[in-house]
Formats: sequence, C-alpha cells, structure tokens
Amino acid sequence: MKKLLIGASCLILLAGCSEQGTKKEDKKEAKELKKVTLMLDWTPNTNHTGIFVAKEKGYFKAHGLDVTIKTPGDVTADQLVAANKVQFGISAQEQVTQERTEGVPVKSIGAIIQHNTSGFMSLASKNIHSPKDYAGKTYGGWGAPIERPFIDAVMKKDGADVKDVKVVNMGNTDFFTASKKNIDFAWVFYGWTGIEAETRGEKVNMQYLTDYDKNLDYYTPLIIANEKYIQSDKETVDAFMAAVQEGYEFAIDKPKAAADILLTEAPELKESKELVYKSQEYLKDKYQDDAKEWGLQDKKVWENFAHFMKENDIINNDFNADDAFTNEFVEGN
Repeated sequence: MKKLLIGASCLILLAGCSEQGTKKEDKKEAKELKKVTLMLDWTPNTNHTGIFVAKEKGYFKAHGLDVTIKTPGDVTADQLVAANKVQFGISAQEQVTQERTEGVPVKSIGAIIQHNTSGFMSLASKNIHSPKDYAGKTYGGWGAPIERPFIDAVMKKDGADVKDVKVVNMGNTDFFTASKKNIDFAWVFYGWTGIEAETRGEKVNMQYLTDYDKNLDYYTPLIIANEKYIQSDKETVDAFMAAVQEGYEFAIDKPKAAADILLTEAPELKESKELVYKSQEYLKDKYQDDAKEWGLQDKKVWENFAHFMKENDIINNDFNADDAFTNEFVEGN
C-alpha cells in the first residue's frame, strides 16, 4: 500500500511539474510574440476586414506577432507612422504621394483595394448628373487640401469651374444626414456609402473619379510603414504583411464568414449588419481584382497619379515612385 501511495504521489508531483512546465512554455511563447500597432484611417469598416480576420483567425500569432489595432483620434495614421509612434497604418495614395514630395518617410507596403472605387455622390433629388452640375452647389468635405483640386479636375473635364462650388467641412457627419441639411454632394467610397444607400433605399447619383481621368485610378486605401522601420526590421514587416495577406484572401473566398468576424471584432457595426454583409460581398471582387496577388502595386499607377497631382498644382516637388511603395512584402507570398 505504501508503494502505491508513493507511486501516486510521484505521479501527482510529475503532473504538477508538467503543468507548471506547460504554463511556463505558454508564458514564454506569449513573451516571444512581437508587439506591433496598426492605426486605421477611419472607424472599422469593410476596407479593414482582412486585418480583423488576421487577428481573429490567429494569423498574426502564427507569424509571431501580437497586433493592436487602433482607430485614429486627432493625430492621423500617417503622422504616427512618420514619427515612428506606430509601426503600421492605413492611408491612401494621395496622402503618400504628397508626403513623399515633402520628405515624409512613409512608404506603401500593400494595396488593400486594386482600383479606385471612390467618387462624388449626391442624393438623386439634388439633380446632379455630371460634374458641371456641381456649379452652384455645396460640397461637404473633411478639410483636406486635395479636395478642391480634385473637384476642379473633374469639373474642367465637363466644362465647369470649381469657383462656382461652395466647400464646407462636414467633419464626421454621415453623408445622408449632411445631405438632408447643408450639403449637396460629397466624396465617398461606393463600397461603403454607396452600398449604404442601397440598404436605405435611397436613390443616389455617383460620378466615379476614374470615369473622368484614368490617372485617378489610384490605390485607396493602402497599408503604410516608416521607411526607416522597414529597413531596420524587415522580418517583422514581412510577418505582418504575410498575415494580412492571408486575412484578405480569406475575406475574398469567404465574405460572409469574414463579415461575421468584422461584426464580432467591431461590435459598433452590429446595428449595420445588412450594410456590412452587402459591402463585404461587393468588395470581395475588388480587393485583388485583376492583380496576380492581393496587395500588389503598379509603378505606372503611382507615376500617373503623381503626374495628375503635379499638373493640378497639388504637389510642386519631384516625385519618385520607388520611394513611395514596395511590393517586397506581398510578392510571391
């Protein structure tokens, strides 16, 4: 009996040691995960789905990362990335192009959507059918210096002039609320606000930027990092983008499941379930589109857009596309 008791005690002791060892290994594994932060460009939406999928499905963890996803406040993702306060951010080609000509060290490391789905939207009741109809109307923007030149560019194509447009800052007011109060048209992504119009049963008119100038088919949104950080820690950048790429590939293949994950990770969207599901279905074919792989960027797209910006006096200095983007972290993954 004594031998049996001794044996049982040993087993218990060994089990305890084993359990403690496992806990220590788990703690060690958790400590080995590298902490990085991604700053979004806006509140969570279907442009960001692949990122939330990568977090929820454990893709980041599988690549050795512990990723914190934050929404911006008064300071933008571009500013934080440029200052090395966060490792990654969501931006757009118009910002990065301007920043590169001003010596700001941000670089695009992946295109979230292959083609520009943005444009100027208005309620059908406003009777805006083309850019020439913007004359005498009020545009609601967010105070960016690029807005007026973009409106001017499409209006010129239609024989009109931006001086006839009143520009106001509508801040965070949503398009539909603002349109029924003090604006006539706004710059939106069809994949979100256009789909929202469909779910609301609102009739709208949309002038896509790409319909008026092929040089406006640029990358928006995209993922950025500080060029110095990229050089100093390529392994982490590669791991981050590999996980994100897996996340967007999942969203392309399984839009309903991806939308479910977004709703779980961003519960504030649960009141807009129909919008999330329909937007996700719309974007599943837009993320990669005609590119060989998700995230790839074309140098010509960067050069053509920079030409447009210089031609319209949005930028004054020379632009080098090779400084602005890289495919290193998405190509061949």
